[in-house]
Amino acid sequence: MSKPDRISSPSPRYSSSPHGLALLRDPLLNKGTAFTEQERDALGLRGFLPATVLSMEAQVERVLTNLRSLPSDLEKYVALNSLHDRNEALFFRLVCDHIDEIQPLIYTPTVGLACERYGLIFQRPRGLFISATDRGHIAEILGNWPYRSKLIVVTDGERILGLGDLGANGMGIPVGKLSLYSACAGIHPELCLPVMLDVGTNNEEFLNDPYYIGLRRKRLTGAAYDELVDEFITEARAAFPGVLIQFEDFANHSAFRLLHKYRVDACVFNDDIQGTAAVALAGLFSALRVNGGKLRDQTLLFLGAGEAATGIAELVVSAMVAEGASEAEALRRNWLVDSRGLVVQGRPGLSGHKLRFAHDQAPLGDFLTAIKALKPTAIIGVAAVGGAFTPEVLETMAEINERPIVFALSNPTSKAECSAEEAYRHTKGRALFACGSPYDPVTLDGRTFVPRQGNNSYIFPGVGLGAIASGSKLVTDEMFMAAAHTLANSVSEADLKQGSLYPALPRIREVSAQIGAAVAGVAYQRGLASGPTPNDLVGFVQSQMYDPHY
Repeated sequence: MSKPDRISSPSPRYSSSPHGLALLRDPLLNKGTAFTEQERDALGLRGFLPATVLSMEAQVERVLTNLRSLPSDLEKYVALNSLHDRNEALFFRLVCDHIDEIQPLIYTPTVGLACERYGLIFQRPRGLFISATDRGHIAEILGNWPYRSKLIVVTDGERILGLGDLGANGMGIPVGKLSLYSACAGIHPELCLPVMLDVGTNNEEFLNDPYYIGLRRKRLTGAAYDELVDEFITEARAAFPGVLIQFEDFANHSAFRLLHKYRVDACVFNDDIQGTAAVALAGLFSALRVNGGKLRDQTLLFLGAGEAATGIAELVVSAMVAEGASEAEALRRNWLVDSRGLVVQGRPGLSGHKLRFAHDQAPLGDFLTAIKALKPTAIIGVAAVGGAFTPEVLETMAEINERPIVFALSNPTSKAECSAEEAYRHTKGRALFACGSPYDPVTLDGRTFVPRQGNNSYIFPGVGLGAIASGSKLVTDEMFMAAAHTLANSVSEADLKQGSLYPALPRIREVSAQIGAAVAGVAYQRGLASGPTPNDLVGFVQSQMYDPHY
């Protein structure tokens, strides 16, 4: 993964490398002002570049200086996207070395705004747009992709973050996710393919927007939609044997169905269902290191009943069972609240993914009433309802629990259930808090809390790394369980003392390597991997990680 065919030597193979302007316009090979005098002569670059030869470190500092002078995060996103399009090594060096500052600009929360305005800021194609009108020609389109791919992130744009149907504008999400795969887990960018399945949009604002870049029609549905997705999955696996396909930001009615359809015989997973579940479970494990309790004894109340909520609940049930609870007992400790109130038995219109968590209980119409009745030890917000964890909700949780677990995981920031400052202030600093978007440290009564994101970037890059490194045929729930335990174990006592339930983001490549090794270990143990088990799994995984440099 670290050395694809086109760039398998640390120095250019002058006889076969592109020359002149073609080289400067290839983001995978371009080094800009860092090309040496020798390289400039050998590669036909003399005259195209100013005289000074800059080191990569100097280039990074120059980019940072320019970036920090820009007045808005969206302008910074556009500038970073432009850098990505012209010099991938420099882009990823910047992200790796300054990930605390850069990740929020290339992914949540800024990517949400970027997707809403994607048609306006679109500059250069990245990845493949496959539309509903391309039925029967998907193999040809995939054949246009110039690189071999080992990893595809695909969306249909119907449920982008908490923003809803953004149609083809949702391409910003696969692009952003794959940037994190490369930066956080060392998947070489040449192996990464973002795909937008443009099946239309039901967003009237976009359909009437002169700058909207997608198919101007209502969404494809039913059998025609399924046939398009099936053609894509079939042809992608044929074009790129062994490819890992990640489903991203599909609506609930598609996400569960597609995952269950393909996961049994293809290397696929859904990050919104499985990745979110693993990162939330890891946060719960970390919180319980502070509380001293067992997961099987907790009661969880979810605000939300879609992909994220039921995905987390299912993995929590598995973890509770692993601790000795019966499945019935574990299910009873996980409750869902949706837009119609508490999910209970006998309520009309419940869809399949909610039914396992519909318990024998009188209906309760709102979240606060459910808290008072069920007395949960943890509340987990994944419904994208901004401000839903009101002061009264937080104060009630603090009355019920000495150390209430409060996870406000919805993003972008405008959709967060509460801020870090609100969580700490209304629980008098006793909340064990995790968030979906970044927040600054909070000082309360002389103590400083450092909240950390329960961001899927702690999980999915390492899972993908482990699956690709081992050549796994499938991605299983056991792998996500292993990833959750590994992530929780990476949280230090110093982290916990300052209120951090996740490790510091600059450690993400180290953490991803550990998660990759754990995932690969499951693949080898279950006979899903290709080849014999390496003696040193961590070393094996690390040896395959891309390190952006010239």
